[in-house]
Amino acid sequence: MTLTTATGQHQATADIRTAVALAPGAMQGVKRAYSTRRVDLDRAAMARTDIAPANGDLVLATVGTIGQHARIELPTGRRAPMREGERVVVAFSNRYAPDQFEAVVPDDLGPTSLVAGGGIAGRVIAQHARMEDATELLPIGLLADADGRVLNVADGAIGEAAVLPRPPVVAVVGAAMNSGKTTTVAKLVQGLATAGERVGAIKVTGTGSGGDVWSFRDHGAHVGYDFTDFGWATTAGIGVAAVAEILRRGIARLTADGCTAIVVEVADGVFQRETGELVEHPAFAEHVDAVLFAATDALCGVAGIDWLERRGHAPLAVSGVLTASPLAIRELAGQTSTPIWDIDTLADAGHAKGVLVTARELRDR
Repeated sequence: MTLTTATGQHQATADIRTAVALAPGAMQGVKRAYSTRRVDLDRAAMARTDIAPANGDLVLATVGTIGQHARIELPTGRRAPMREGERVVVAFSNRYAPDQFEAVVPDDLGPTSLVAGGGIAGRVIAQHARMEDATELLPIGLLADADGRVLNVADGAIGEAAVLPRPPVVAVVGAAMNSGKTTTVAKLVQGLATAGERVGAIKVTGTGSGGDVWSFRDHGAHVGYDFTDFGWATTAGIGVAAVAEILRRGIARLTADGCTAIVVEVADGVFQRETGELVEHPAFAEHVDAVLFAATDALCGVAGIDWLERRGHAPLAVSGVLTASPLAIRELAGQTSTPIWDIDTLADAGHAKGVLVTARELRDR
């Protein structure tokens, strides 16, 4: 890739003191991450080095020492191996993952880390003991257009949809990362699709990665989105108002897409700030009709039911990782009258249709 230096340019949108100009075709062959997929890279004219990154900014970087993430997820979903010294395009953002990394957007363009394979760059604050050190990224600069405006994930956000009467909406929340939320959503999507519904699914919080959306589609979703479709690389630290807006816009978009049923995944656990605050936000009560709780074991199942009930969202059922263990199911059943649904139950067309009927009744009452 041919790079030349451009200095002393002043544009209406920015004071460009120094930048790396990108020669024609400079982005060919550069691996771009899933998180950046909706941004038009043909607009990239330079890599700015004079300003600190902001949440969602796209950065052209050289791969340094390979660590925990040896592969990067491409827009297609393929996880491509990375080589030290090659260039990638990722997005700066925060990460909240108790099982992996906690990270924040750095305040400079010094060496940084790849904290998620979907293409998130950030400064590591903490990491799980079983994680290797994060893969090193050496920023070349923030990608910017010919006017010096930095490209951001928000540039590719889907526009507002027409306001239409929405179908029933079921949300899945959980105890923690890896508690079975995505599987619960996917299996309910499968059941609804088998029942003949035109199902839409959306992940409204989390870290930019395509795996969950691919799973929704693989299980029969007519259309699937996540927060990256609405302008955010991750949702950690963006505040509950922004997350509530993702929920509102996502449901409006799925409604406009002609969906007759919508399933929402709220990532991480209810103790994660944006997740907990979203469930308590008026937008959640306005746009969500019924809730399922994904639990890892019986004790967190009991705690999750109580947590949701105290906020006016008594769950229809508990599902998640817990249901892989007959003994754990018996333990929870001995402590609550809330139904417990395993993946076979969720995927059953007749049962899924009943969930939709209940959600519709709750919506219309």
